[in-house]
Amino acid sequence: MKYYKLISRLTFIAFFSLFSSMVYSEENSSKFNVYSGMFDFSDAGAKSALVGFQHQNEDLNRDFSLGNLSPITGAFMTEDSAAFIYTGVQAQYNLGKINFNPSFAPGLYSKGDGKDLGHIFEFKTELQISVDFASNSQLGFSYNHLSNAGLGGNNPGANSYMFNFFKSF
Repeated sequence: MKYYKLISRLTFIAFFSLFSSMVYSEENSSKFNVYSGMFDFSDAGAKSALVGFQHQNEDLNRDFSLGNLSPITGAFMTEDSAAFIYTGVQAQYNLGKINFNPSFAPGLYSKGDGKDLGHIFEFKTELQISVDFASNSQLGFSYNHLSNAGLGGNNPGANSYMFNFFKSF
């Protein structure tokens, strides 16, 4: 039952975000990533299913010496009601139909009934690989690590993996 509530809440947020970006966007400039996976898979006592979404405004992409960088904003929730909302930057490297996207995003974490990560302020580092499979769509896999970088007295961290679906509008 918890998982159903989690999915319904995130679906509402994703559709609201999608609608908002379509209303305010004059061109196809939004890229959405909907994902699901396992939060803290490396800790048997704390692992939990997760679902989330991420938005990227492609109008804000900029080319730098490190590659193409873009701002990202997103959120996820676990079946234990833990939640993380974040905003940060993502690098984009396209190798034909294969895309490699490392990212860094600070954010706010609420443990709910899940794992205590030691602080409300956490940092998410992520590696993401995806493949173009249809017009404006991609399928991918990502791995991330959450850490408070020693801001709290306790810093257990959490490792997660996700399967991703990307769609540009």
